[in-house]
Amino acid sequence: MSGAVGRLGVLGLLGRLRRLRALGRLRAVGLLGFVAGVLAVLAVGCSKVSPEQAASLAAEGYYGHLARGEYQQFFEGRVGADSLPAGYREQLLAGYEQFVAQQQHAHQGIHRVSVSNAQRDTLTGTVNVFLILAYGDSISEEIVVPMVERGGRWLMK
Repeated sequence: MSGAVGRLGVLGLLGRLRRLRALGRLRAVGLLGFVAGVLAVLAVGCSKVSPEQAASLAAEGYYGHLARGEYQQFFEGRVGADSLPAGYREQLLAGYEQFVAQQQHAHQGIHRVSVSNAQRDTLTGTVNVFLILAYGDSISEEIVVPMVERGGRWLMK
């Protein structure tokens, strides 16, 4: 959005807010708080998502599937998942299930997955996403998930 259009849009919005406030419709929300929220939405809406952000969201989502026992969705987040032989695919799915069962037994399961950091390696074209796995027994573990973009989609390497 260009600066002039953005300023005119915000000024127009401010004028509308003044009219609404005069009508008593914005008493609960202060004008400054509302404008700050609108500006934050505009700033986020106009910014481009970085590779680190996109890869982090994907990795967090895949591991969220794993933690919830959604092994097929976790599997589909792998590079080359669609070209693996059926027998190997079944072995991987069984391995995921065993891993989650072991974590349930050892640590009362994975309760939360969150992103701690992400670093892009321009030489290899990957983004290393650092995830925190928070277990039910209050233990946390940091893991590294290498991610690669294929066809506009971030996948686990």
